[in-house]
Amino acid sequence: MTKFADLNLDPKVLKAVEEAGYETPTPIQAGAIPPALQGRDVLGIAQTGTGKTASFTLPMITLLAKGRARARMPRSLVLAPTRELAAQVAENFDVYAKHTKLTKALLIGGVSFKEQDLLIDRGVDVLIATPGRLLDHFERGKLLLTGVQIMVVDEADRMLDMGFIPDIEKIFQLTPFTRQTLFFSATMAPEIERITNTFLSAPEKIEVARAATTSETIAQNLVLFRPSRRDRAATEKRALLRALIDAEGTECKNAIIFCNRKVDVDVVAKSLKKYGYDAAPIHGDLEQSQRMKTLDGFRDGSLRFLVASDVAARGLDIPAVSHVFNFDVPSHSEDYVHRIGRTGRAGRKGRALTICAPSDEKYLDAIEKLVQQAIPRMDPPGGQPAPAAEPAEAEGEARPKRERRPRRARTEPNEPVAETPAAVEPVVAEAASAPEPDRSARDERRPRRDRRDDRGPKIVGMGDHVPTFIAKSFEERIAS
Repeated sequence: MTKFADLNLDPKVLKAVEEAGYETPTPIQAGAIPPALQGRDVLGIAQTGTGKTASFTLPMITLLAKGRARARMPRSLVLAPTRELAAQVAENFDVYAKHTKLTKALLIGGVSFKEQDLLIDRGVDVLIATPGRLLDHFERGKLLLTGVQIMVVDEADRMLDMGFIPDIEKIFQLTPFTRQTLFFSATMAPEIERITNTFLSAPEKIEVARAATTSETIAQNLVLFRPSRRDRAATEKRALLRALIDAEGTECKNAIIFCNRKVDVDVVAKSLKKYGYDAAPIHGDLEQSQRMKTLDGFRDGSLRFLVASDVAARGLDIPAVSHVFNFDVPSHSEDYVHRIGRTGRAGRKGRALTICAPSDEKYLDAIEKLVQQAIPRMDPPGGQPAPAAEPAEAEGEARPKRERRPRRARTEPNEPVAETPAAVEPVVAEAASAPEPDRSARDERRPRRDRRDDRGPKIVGMGDHVPTFIAKSFEERIAS
């Protein structure tokens, strides 16, 4: 069996690896490290949780052991799709390079430009960055990429999902043509394949597992959720989530709960805390300091449940996650592979449970087609959960509907309306017996211009603005 000592790594790197407690490389590490040390381009395809980060970190430290960094010109570049993943790569670099004098800089959003500029001005051997912040520094004239010898693209398929491919292509064009490129991804979409064909030169392809496969150490199950009423769907779904957590008992030491939308992340985390579960949210709209504090708490065990959007689905190395709950079925089938890959890492056993509503069935079909297996179904614990009494004000639920007023009875279109002769006759009689009004006094009071004695009696009720030809027709009818 291959060991790290057989991979021609720098002795200082081997010492750090040994102190970290590793002796045997994973398949992706054993396949990628030798060609990377030879200076060849590498295309690594492996499911998440197989140790891809060490596959490029260890040979990079070995290759950069000789040489010196210059101001604003990093010697190597690592691109990561999210801030958390970039920070994790920086932590791995600190672990494996602690016996060397190599320097690093981490360029991510949410951190002051001034602090990052000071590090770049001193000169760094390894620059770890997200694409957006890297281009911000370059466009401000604070960074040059002409000295990059090794370029790493980590979680390339996540870059595609987040719309970073144009930025990646631009960064490739800013680096020297003679650079060495290490390209890693869990899935191989057509767009990713196009980029590798364009920017990699005769790469060594290491594929330790079929693209988009799930680990055999993860036990998967799916619960079909049918709400009793449409307006109670959200409340009953959260009740089902709590029932699933309780059913796992002591085996559920900690868990990541994934939601598709950021607003749902906040609502689910608030609901769990309300019912006594130790939970906290993490998504892209939170401050970077809060995100890192929440993540550190989950890593050290002080936080049991991490409610996350897909920002936490890719590349985060938290080895001891016992469970993953998909509160929503992911709309992108590849995200399912990455989500459940947060558990069952480094040979450990894990469990992934997914809640599937009727509207999610089309996404479920795409997932099962991608992983080429049916996810085993299971019955919800205790049957379909009853609606939980959750206050609408506490969790942003819709307000209760107002009571409708009773409709007024309407008659049928063809139903005749009953007449009341007794009520009509007195009015007719009163009108017939009423004396004729005396118009002479009123006519005397009118100005002479309004009197029309030559044309007969005054027309009442039409007003003086009535044209003469219309008034004349009425006067002739009255006269007759």
